[in-house]
Amino acid sequence: MLLALVLPLSSEVVTTLSARPNLLAIALVAALLFAAAAWIGGAWATALGFAGVLCAAITTLALLRDPDIGGSAAIGFWVMVLAAWLGAALCVVELASMRPRDGASRRLLNLAIPLLFGAVVFYLWEVLVRGFGVPSVILPSPSAAAARFASSLPTLGQDFVQTFIRGVLIGYAIGCGAGLLVAIVAQRFAFLGRGLLPLGNFFSALPLVGVAPIMVMWFGFDWPSKAAVVALVTFFPMLVNTLAGLSASGHMERDLMRSYGADHRQTLTKLYLPAALPFIFNALKINATLALIGAIVAEFFGTPTQGIGFRISTEAGRMAIDMVWAEIALAAIAGMAFYGLVALAERATTFWHPSYRT
Repeated sequence: MLLALVLPLSSEVVTTLSARPNLLAIALVAALLFAAAAWIGGAWATALGFAGVLCAAITTLALLRDPDIGGSAAIGFWVMVLAAWLGAALCVVELASMRPRDGASRRLLNLAIPLLFGAVVFYLWEVLVRGFGVPSVILPSPSAAAARFASSLPTLGQDFVQTFIRGVLIGYAIGCGAGLLVAIVAQRFAFLGRGLLPLGNFFSALPLVGVAPIMVMWFGFDWPSKAAVVALVTFFPMLVNTLAGLSASGHMERDLMRSYGADHRQTLTKLYLPAALPFIFNALKINATLALIGAIVAEFFGTPTQGIGFRISTEAGRMAIDMVWAEIALAAIAGMAFYGLVALAERATTFWHPSYRT
């Protein structure tokens, strides 16, 4: 941070940080905070370090608003970025090494580490794109994509309903439900399992870009064809994982159920399905991401004038890359939220599993 006081900030004009008193003061505060963090050590060092990182980030982002620096940043600017990155890295590593005793602190720490890591990644993305003057048609800055996201909320809402609510959720329910039911039947009748597994493997190996146009021809251009693609994509992972889970119970548990005189229905509900729940939720989490990918890819081959895949395809052709990234962000947020809900349901249902008790 102190090197930035004397090194040039721009390769176009001779300018230093001393010509900007406000930013100079913030940079000096960042340097003092970094020095204090190194001197004090311990838990307070992490807090002081993050404060210094925040001051360094504010300084660099404010400098990028200067047209003489944005796109032609020199070594003085980049040493500040390096200082911010190194400080953030040290603080995140220190946070990851902490082992709080109470559960609330552990949950807060587990949430804070990925959020801080993601914030650093977006900061580096922002300063690298704007500092080197990367054209927006190649890679827009996160601020540009966020601004386009905020200004296009009605369009993004329509695309979300078309792709996720109609295509993903309906296809996900059909594919996962069918895979679960077929696996239960196949576990009851061994010859069905031997015959269905190779067939399911065959359908899972079909290329998505080849299946999607066929589904469009069969079910039309609207959401039913996208739901059909999602159902096909999610069927086989659920079938395989459920079959493995239904076979996870040991011989002692099965002998115990037989000694109690339990019929197949009772054994299924009291033994096989509870033992298979971790495997079923594993398939549900895998399918949570596969379903969204399948629906978006299917929209490339025919859809009404809305949908995430349709918007990505059309806006990329118009070179509106900021809108493409806004749609990508929408898909990422929806996918993470969907995965998180499935994970929460798994935690609430399989709390007895050793992976949660140890």
